Amino acid sequence: MIVHIVMFKFDDNSKKENILKAKEMLNFLMGKVPSLQSMEVGENFCDEDRAMDLSIITTFKDKNGLNEYATHPVHLKVVEFIKEVAILSKVVDYQK
Repeated sequence: MIVHIVMFKFDDNSKKENILKAKEMLNFLMGKVPSLQSMEVGENFCDEDRAMDLSIITTFKDKNGLNEYATHPVHLKVVEFIKEVAILSKVVDYQK
């Protein structure tokens, strides 16, 4: 199993609205991207300087599944939106 975690820091301009839209778009991916086995989307409540605003934890059967997700047209629309409103993202992928 592959675990894919991404954390995002959003621009302060319309931050709350953009986080809500990103959450909605990310949750929409379940059932639309066949290789996506599970997804958890979490909005941060920590107020530390190092905190990120939103995180996703996704799982895939294997690396091919992760690659299919990365290039799936529905996922790419989400990526396009988040790139417009996020100022930073961090990722970690590991095999479980």
